[in-house]
Amino acid sequence: MKILRILSVAISVLIAFSAAAQPPVAGARPARNNVNAVKIGNRIDVTIGNLFFTSYRFEDDEKYPFFFPVNSPVSGASVTSMRNGIYPHHSSLFFGCDRVNGGNYWQEGLERGRIVSIGARVLESGEDRAVIEDECIWKRPDADAPIKDKRLITITAPAPGIFQIDFDIEMEMLMDVNIPTTNHSLFSVRMAEDLSVKQGGVMVNSEGQSGEKATFGQRAAWMDFYGKRQATGFEGIAILQHPSNKWFPSPWFTRDYGFMSPTPMNWPEDGEATHLKKGEKVKLRYRVIVHGGTVDEAGISQIYEKYKAE
Repeated sequence: MKILRILSVAISVLIAFSAAAQPPVAGARPARNNVNAVKIGNRIDVTIGNLFFTSYRFEDDEKYPFFFPVNSPVSGASVTSMRNGIYPHHSSLFFGCDRVNGGNYWQEGLERGRIVSIGARVLESGEDRAVIEDECIWKRPDADAPIKDKRLITITAPAPGIFQIDFDIEMEMLMDVNIPTTNHSLFSVRMAEDLSVKQGGVMVNSEGQSGEKATFGQRAAWMDFYGKRQATGFEGIAILQHPSNKWFPSPWFTRDYGFMSPTPMNWPEDGEATHLKKGEKVKLRYRVIVHGGTVDEAGISQIYEKYKAE
């Protein structure tokens, strides 16, 4: 009997260990909202409960740091895409800018300019949030670096069906900076193709305007982009601009094929270029909501009202 009891305990331990070692199941509901971040080489992986959410990537051969995939809390599939054949410079969820003092910190071609991470690290992990800190230098060959930035990334799961990224960045001008008019500027997302307007999805802003024709160049506090997946229903991603931002509310550069970005550099106040002085610091705050449901079901308007008071 004693031997049987020992065997029974051993089998129970093996079963428990095997279950714990299994990878998260895509689309499974988080057992709890613990948010964990771990640095693995040149990326930081983030899980929420038993779901893999995103990786903050800063590889040596990339144009700039970015998030990919950005997985839905509903299906476990990414709501963003990257390496599109027509626009290979669209890397999921990212921050960059073209035409900075003659350099290009947006489109493909590392020799044209890169935003290089020099200090990505995990500050908090394991409870109700993960916090990532990074410092980046904007540089290109045979030219002095025009900008350095410090970014604080806070990831939470504030409600069922909601994953949230707070992206706070401070850009410091290392010299006088001139940015001629460009639609390739600052925080941006490239949607998964199956969620695009062209595939039946919805792109709508805080003013109730919908689709590329109505939203392009329009000032709005936020934009939500979502579509319906056959197995799991509606899911998508919203970008919210904080009212403390310089240029708030920025006009939006939008495309029905699946792109949105609050883009102040395409509509500068003087009509020609954006000028920033050496030593000037620009602080920008964005909140990213990855959600199930439609814009109303996810409560994006209510989330923004709370965000703007923070």
